[in-house]
Amino acid sequence: RRQHHMKLDVQFARDYQKKIPFVSHLKILTDELGEGTAKLSLPVEPHLKNSLGTVHGGVIVSLLDVALCTAARTLHPESVGVITIDLSTSFIGGGSGERLLADARVLKDGRSMSFVEAEARNPDGSLVAKAIATVRVRLKEK
Repeated sequence: RRQHHMKLDVQFARDYQKKIPFVSHLKILTDELGEGTAKLSLPVEPHLKNSLGTVHGGVIVSLLDVALCTAARTLHPESVGVITIDLSTSFIGGGSGERLLADARVLKDGRSMSFVEAEARNPDGSLVAKAIATVRVRLKEK
C-alpha cells in the first residue's frame, strides 16, 4: 500500500504544479512529500509584500491552499485534481523571511472529501499563519 502512494514523488508534484499558471507565477515549490503530508515553499519577492513590508495575506493563503491540496493528493494518486471547498485562515505573525514555508497534513481522509490543516512559517520557524480546509478529491470519470 505504501508503494502505491509514493508514486506521487516530489518531481511528479513539481511537474504537475508547472501546469498551474498561478502556482508557477508565485514560484511555489514542493520540497517534501509524505503519506498525507507536504512541505512547500516560495521565494518572498518584493512585489509579494504589503504596505508594511511583510508578505501579503493573499500570497500566504495561496501557499497554504496549494500545500493543503498537495498533501491530500498524496493519498489519492489516481485523482485528476483536488478542489478546495472551504478554507479558514488565521494570521498570527508577519511573513518576513527570504522564503515562506508551508507544512500541511491530512487530518481525516475520505473517498471524496478530506480535512487538511497547514501552517506557514518564516525560515526561523516563527509562525505566520494557520489554515484548516475541506477539500474535494476529483476522481477520474468511469
